[in-house]
Amino acid sequence: MYEALFEDEDDIFGGSPKSKFMDVVFNANNDIVRQELANFIEKVATMELMLEEHVGEDIERAIQQYYIKHQDACDTKAKSLYVELMGAVLSQSE
Repeated sequence: MYEALFEDEDDIFGGSPKSKFMDVVFNANNDIVRQELANFIEKVATMELMLEEHVGEDIERAIQQYYIKHQDACDTKAKSLYVELMGAVLSQSE
């Protein structure tokens, strides 16, 4: 979705999506950041339970194997998630 943003990480927002996310998280309203992180953790917990139903209880191994096979797509998705979460925090900030 955000693939065009990642062509040159050093020129986006003056840093990588991860570094800009960290800047936002440490400078935004603490209550907003806490709520967005709680929402994110709830989403991850739900996805882990769904994955556990499909691959069994050894989801860490399944995740590692999937990452090895799809590293570029996973890295791009991680960058998109940084941007998405940063946007959620910034859209609620004063």
